[in-house]
This record gives sequence, structure tokens and C-alpha cells, in this order.
Amino acid sequence: MDNELLSIGRFARLSGLSVGALRHYDELDLLRPAEVDRSTSYRRYRREQLETARTIARLRDVEMPIDEIRAVLTADDPAERRRLVAAHRERLEARSFRVQYLLHVTGRISQGREPIVTDATATTTADIDAATHRQLGVDLYNSTWTLLEKADRTKPETDEMIHRAHASRWHWGRVGEDVNLARGEWLCSRVYAVIGRPEPALWHARRCVEIDEASANREAWDLPSAYEAMARAHLAAGDRRSARDWATKARAELAKIDDADDREVIENDLAALDLG
Repeated sequence: MDNELLSIGRFARLSGLSVGALRHYDELDLLRPAEVDRSTSYRRYRREQLETARTIARLRDVEMPIDEIRAVLTADDPAERRRLVAAHRERLEARSFRVQYLLHVTGRISQGREPIVTDATATTTADIDAATHRQLGVDLYNSTWTLLEKADRTKPETDEMIHRAHASRWHWGRVGEDVNLARGEWLCSRVYAVIGRPEPALWHARRCVEIDEASANREAWDLPSAYEAMARAHLAAGDRRSARDWATKARAELAKIDDADDREVIENDLAALDLG
């Protein structure tokens, strides 16, 4: 019968949530049972609550925080629900970018292509010498990624993320080679693409491509990475056709790379793009 009350065990089986999770969501006022027996404290649910429970299970599967799930459940407008899910996706994407970068760096260290320990004197040098510029360039680059992956980044933090990306590029501009400058432009483009600012994203992506294409000492992954930045920037501008063209160029360059780890980082970046 439609009015039949389901035990918590049966409701759990039908909804895909555990009994423990249902008790927890009751305590959080996210999913209250229809009835609680005063003498036994047994919880019972109506069948029409299954849709809500399955929605919760689905969103928890993609690691959406409880407060955001609550907002989805209370939103009457389907467009608002989609916006909330899209915002969560952006945070997941930012986290994946950070993980990809960390995998790339640790891979290079493990292969002996970068040192484990950097110059310890750089941060204590009174004058801004070359070592200090390099250290600041690295530190600001890494801290920009930390802000890129931050959930619920505030407007002041977004401002700081932009300034840190530019500051990293500026320090490398004092002491770096052309490949360092291109990577700085790439980071600036990524930041602007992530926050939905297509014009500066395209500007810095173009500079990245220009520098890399003219470079005699770039590494194999630099050029496809630059082309990926162009694809991402065009996508931010809503130009899917150009984005697909640049993604095709990036994949053609990737095919020339022997190192699977170097390919994987950029392949994952390209796979994350919604090229339609």
C-alpha cells in the first residue's frame, strides 16, 4: 500500500543507504523518518521518501558535502539544483588539477629530474638574488595550486590566487629561462579559465604558445601543455570549435612523447574538458 511505513532496515535496502547513515541523517535533520516509535525508538519511513534518500545517496557518492546536499534538496528551481551540482564539480576539478600537478612533480623527483632538497639559503638571503627569485617563483606557483583546489574559495582568496600566479611569473621573469616564462603564462591562463575570465585566459595561453613554439630548450610536454591551455581558454570563452581544434593539436604533440607519466598529466587535463 502507498501508506505503508517501512522499517529502517527495509528502507535502507531500497534506498541504497546504510542504517547508520539513515540514523546520522536523521540527527542532522537531513532526512527525518516519518514516524519514531516512542517506546522502542524504531524509525519508519514512507515510500515517497525513497526519492529523497536515493538523491542523498547519489550525491554522497560524488562526495558532495552534507550542507550542499541540503541546499539541493530544499531548492525548488531545477536550474538552481544544477548550479549547485556544477559548483561542486568545479571544486572536484580543481582538486584533480592539484593531484595531477603533485603526481607530475613527485614523478620528476623520483626519476632524478628535479632535486628533492632545494637551496636552503634562498629564503634567508637578505637581498633578492637569483636563488630567492627562483624559490619565490616555485613557492608562489605551488600556493596558487593550493588556492585553485580550495573548496568554497572566497572572493578575496580568488584575488590572491590571481596575484600569486602573476607574482610567480614575475619572479621567474627575473631569473628563468624561456620555458619557465611559458609555464608561468600557462598558470595564469589556467587561473583565469577556472574563474571564468576568458579574455585574460586567452591572452596568457597565447603567450605560453608563442614562447614555447620559439623555445629551443623546452621539454617534450611543454608544447602540448600550451595547446591544452589554448583549448581550455577557448572553452571558457564558449568557443567549442576552436577548443576542439587546439585539443587536437595537443593530442598530436602528445603522441610524440615517450614518457607515459608526462603524457598522462596532459591527457587527464584534456579529458576533463567538456568539448561537446
